[in-house]
Amino acid sequence: MSRRLSIFYSVLLLIFASPSLLSPVTGDLAGDRQALLDFLNNITHPRSLAWNASSPICATWSGVTCNRDSTRVTALHLPGASLLGTLPPGTISRLSELEILSLRSNGLRGPFPIDFLQLKKLKAITLSNNKFSGPLPSDYTTWMNLTVLDLFGNRFNGSIPSGLANLTGLLSLNLAENELSGEIPDLNLPGLRRLNVSNNNLTGSVPKSLKRFGHSSFSGNNLTYDDTSPPVGSPAQKEKEQEEDKHGIYISEPAILGIAITGCFLIFFVIAVLIIICYVKRKKRQETKPETLTPAKANPKNLPSEKEVSKSRKEMNIEDMEEKSEFNRIVFFEGNNLAFNLEDLLTSSAEFLGKGTFGMTYKAVLGDAKVIAVKRFKDVSVSRKDFKHQMEIVGNIRHENVAPLRAYVCSKEEKLMVFDYYPRGSLSVLLHGKNGNEDHVPLDWETRLRFLIGLAKGLAHLHTQHKLAHGDIKSSNVFLNSKGYGCISETGLALLTNPVIRADSSARTEKRYRAPEAYDTRRSTPESDIYGFGILTLETLSGRSSMDDKKEDIELVVWMNKVLAEQWTGEVFDLELVKTPNIEAKLLQMIDLVQLCTNRVPAKRPEIAKVVEILEEIERE
Repeated sequence: MSRRLSIFYSVLLLIFASPSLLSPVTGDLAGDRQALLDFLNNITHPRSLAWNASSPICATWSGVTCNRDSTRVTALHLPGASLLGTLPPGTISRLSELEILSLRSNGLRGPFPIDFLQLKKLKAITLSNNKFSGPLPSDYTTWMNLTVLDLFGNRFNGSIPSGLANLTGLLSLNLAENELSGEIPDLNLPGLRRLNVSNNNLTGSVPKSLKRFGHSSFSGNNLTYDDTSPPVGSPAQKEKEQEEDKHGIYISEPAILGIAITGCFLIFFVIAVLIIICYVKRKKRQETKPETLTPAKANPKNLPSEKEVSKSRKEMNIEDMEEKSEFNRIVFFEGNNLAFNLEDLLTSSAEFLGKGTFGMTYKAVLGDAKVIAVKRFKDVSVSRKDFKHQMEIVGNIRHENVAPLRAYVCSKEEKLMVFDYYPRGSLSVLLHGKNGNEDHVPLDWETRLRFLIGLAKGLAHLHTQHKLAHGDIKSSNVFLNSKGYGCISETGLALLTNPVIRADSSARTEKRYRAPEAYDTRRSTPESDIYGFGILTLETLSGRSSMDDKKEDIELVVWMNKVLAEQWTGEVFDLELVKTPNIEAKLLQMIDLVQLCTNRVPAKRPEIAKVVEILEEIERE
């Protein structure tokens, strides 16, 4: 009897000595604070987390994100925080409003933290690259809001639980690099967009509902795709491939000779065509040369330097051109309230804004204090007839997400375009700062998404209503309209002519956005616009500039694919975005969209209407 009483008192002592084990789910910020302090005090962390009990938890605690009114903790990001040992139970699980939990790349060990299943509002959990072991839980019915489950790179064993099929909202499931065995259950999750169970000890066949993910998602196991093919990545499969390579395709000697003769003929034909094209171009250049004097030749004294930023008359004054009879008229388009003449434009103060594919852009302040943007063409060879024709097309495009062309000037010496001036600056300036200056206010998620939605709608109008490709999509050509959504500028200029190819920073920027097929042919299509949109979206999500590409000597899309291949999806995104509550699932959807848009095969890229639909759906979520 005394022995039983002793055990009973020991249990009571254990319970009251460790109240965190049976702590109730908290209901306020003070409770969340205490839960995190209990977590911190009961886990080994050689590196300080700088959690001060007396400081504001939502504003100063690293890795902690609260809701908009700062009343509850909704996200906990502690990747690579040097957390060691087993997770103290009854601590993190008390954060009842927690939606995002990331503990990847630490030294955590022990069984799956079963009390995490109490977090009913959890949307994304990442425990990758730790040392967790043992079987996975069988019941996940409490995680009905979960969209991301990442357990990559641990030591979990046993079978993949069929209970995962209850996670009907799951978008991404990563169980790779563990010790899981047995057959893969038929999860039947139609919404699942990313699956990885590679490098485990799985056997049997791949369920029909999961075959859409391809071989790489199942490699490193003893799995079969169907009843006839050998296991994915198995020696039998490699032997089969080698055997097929041995047999190859037999081609007779006459056939080889015929191919060689045909090839020689085609080479001579191509050479002849190139010679003819070069001759025609030279002839045409000689005919149009008197009509396309460069600005430097027309007025070397008064033209501004590309590096100058001045507000004097000298920036836009072209006094000797005023005497030219052909340079005396501004062509205005309907629908604007601008009223100025050539003299007003020439005598206005100007500020150099930047250099792009087709020339330089200035901010001009007219006599009535009205501010406009003026595009001055440079290094572009195009006849006045073609220029005027294209200006008439572009000038009559009216859509809230396409920056309107207000007026233009066309003469033998000079070609100018007049646009609205957007005081907040371009997406490039807002993302990276002016002239690469990083000391600027980071863009929030809503603004970035609105930029992209507006741009997509503007492109949809060009593609469907005008059958016109933009051809020069980049962040410096996208601005915010009066409704706070993106609008695209410099529409249709790429169809005018091919500008002179330069070797400076702007040329590197142009290459960044250009689709592979358009870079070779220099011909713009709606499909190449989609590729450019995908690159711009990735730039918006990552915050990486073209200078970052140059420093690391890697193109943006190649960098993204490398990061994703190494299972470091979170590294793609700008830190400012990661801090946003309830965003991980949306960011994964955005990366999926980027991958669709940047497919190297033009026909496999989505149409712009589908892109708009996806973005608006993400905005509504």
